[in-house]
Amino acid sequence: MLYPKYVVPWYLSLLWLLSCPVQAELPEFTELVKAYGPTVVNISTTQKQLPLEQKLPDGMRIPEGTPFDDFRRHFFGEGGRQWPQPRQEGSLGSGFIISDDGYILTNHHVVKNAGEIIVRLQDRRELEAKLIGSDERSDIALLKIEADDLPVAKIGSEKDLKVGEWVLAIGSPFGFDHSVTAGIVSAKDRSLPGDPYVSFIQTDVAINPGNSGGPLFNLNGEVVGINSQIYSRTGGFMGLSFAIPMSIAMNVVKQLRTQGEVTRGWLGVQVQDVTRELAESFGMRRPHGALVARVLSDSPAEVAGFQVGDVIVKFNDHNVETSSGLPPLVGMTPIDESVRVVVIRKKRQVFLTVRIGKLSAEAKRQAKPDKTSAVLIKLLGIRVATATNDGSGRQPSSIPGVLVLSVTQGPAMVAGIQKGDVILRVQNEDIRNVSDFSRVMESLPSGKSIAVLVQRRGSPVFLAIKLDD
Repeated sequence: MLYPKYVVPWYLSLLWLLSCPVQAELPEFTELVKAYGPTVVNISTTQKQLPLEQKLPDGMRIPEGTPFDDFRRHFFGEGGRQWPQPRQEGSLGSGFIISDDGYILTNHHVVKNAGEIIVRLQDRRELEAKLIGSDERSDIALLKIEADDLPVAKIGSEKDLKVGEWVLAIGSPFGFDHSVTAGIVSAKDRSLPGDPYVSFIQTDVAINPGNSGGPLFNLNGEVVGINSQIYSRTGGFMGLSFAIPMSIAMNVVKQLRTQGEVTRGWLGVQVQDVTRELAESFGMRRPHGALVARVLSDSPAEVAGFQVGDVIVKFNDHNVETSSGLPPLVGMTPIDESVRVVVIRKKRQVFLTVRIGKLSAEAKRQAKPDKTSAVLIKLLGIRVATATNDGSGRQPSSIPGVLVLSVTQGPAMVAGIQKGDVILRVQNEDIRNVSDFSRVMESLPSGKSIAVLVQRRGSPVFLAIKLDD
């Protein structure tokens, strides 16, 4: 049979339909919420707030016989002696049950300074909770209520979580109990200012005040994170929310239950990211790893032989892609455990073994300038002087380097060197004084990126300078 040109045989139409990509269906959350919604709790606290007069520095009182008399009498009574009673202020957040006998996970900031903690279950029971332990660095708190046969959340892992995967949050935003919101994983291993020991999960799930401490579920109903922070310019949700990975949270829970406190591993280095220019100067094919900008004295890193300029690319069999990925790995390593570390040093791989110490505060040292011997380095466009600790012109061995007195147009300004920086090292050469700096600069090739280590406001920073041809 002959077909007109405009008639398509049925079997060709069928083949065309079969070849079209199948559109993915949206996920179904109802069964997940039904099964695990009862594991989510509302948390409210009361916090004692001191009156204004009691917050004033010792010895400071509102003076009598001044226009402030009315103010003093109104708020503090006659003579300023009758202070009002401390106020009770409330805090609201979320949490979830991790054991049938009443252990509950939430955020540290939800229960911080709480005088009383009340947990409200989905069946509307309200129970007073005891704070088992809290860790400010990871923003994790562990609570306990006296109850039995409670519904328990299924704990998962963020390790298999993929960017673009659907996730769901349940919490109490603005006090609206058991509100459900959904979205996708926007990114993993996000480092936020002030949180070096947590690599956050970033999502676009709607999170608002009151969601803090609530669970982040994957489609299998497993808790993969604890909703903790949002990025906002208005105080409300703007599409950027961050969750604490469950591997970090459960490590904290284990320590709080067994020893009552959280200890973290300590390596004793300050690190930064490797830029494309720095990677070129170190002979690396691509920028990756954590660049050691400082090795603290009497630290495990110093004992193990770490050097400034080393690029840590592997820690305890874990690849280190960015500087923010190193602190969580170190922090979760048991104290006194020996760990193998791979670094790139002077364009070669070096294997080190370090015995992890216990994290403690370290004093910061900063060089003070000596302006008596300023020299103009025309090649870079900067004016420098030997840095000293006391301004006497003597060079203390503990603080080597040259102080940048001024920066004009040139390679140094392009690289980001600033007035007040102390240059400590240039391309693996330690700089002790102006003479060292001038000698090293004269021998450097033009047209290539050069790694320069500077100390800025007490912290070391690597910069990449490319000298003009």
